[in-house]
Amino acid sequence: MKLGDLEKQVLHYLWKHESADVKQVFAYFETRRGGSLNTYQSTLDRLFKKGLLSRYKAGHAFQYQAKVERYELIGHLIKSITSDFIADDDSSLIAAFSSMSSEFDEEQLSKLETLIEQQRQKLKQGDN
Repeated sequence: MKLGDLEKQVLHYLWKHESADVKQVFAYFETRRGGSLNTYQSTLDRLFKKGLLSRYKAGHAFQYQAKVERYELIGHLIKSITSDFIADDDSSLIAAFSSMSSEFDEEQLSKLETLIEQQRQKLKQGDN
């Protein structure tokens, strides 16, 4: 999945603000970035069609919300990029992640250990 610069910025905005209509999004970005109301409507619609936003009708306008958490999108993007380079039995992704983790601080490494342990517990529960 490929995301344009404005799509990324709108996702960041919605992760921060939880829900907004096109006029709210436009008002936020108008002085920061420019563009027309139609540009933001098209961007929200593209993100909706990509499955990254949900929307519901509120009065005459749609309210948009991020459908995926930031970490879920990052994981999906990493998976889509790496899938072309890694075979099923290949441990290159683990090695690459290990290489990246050399830049983590102590707190980040502790969080990573916790997440790995939680995943181990889920796998064990699935075996039962």
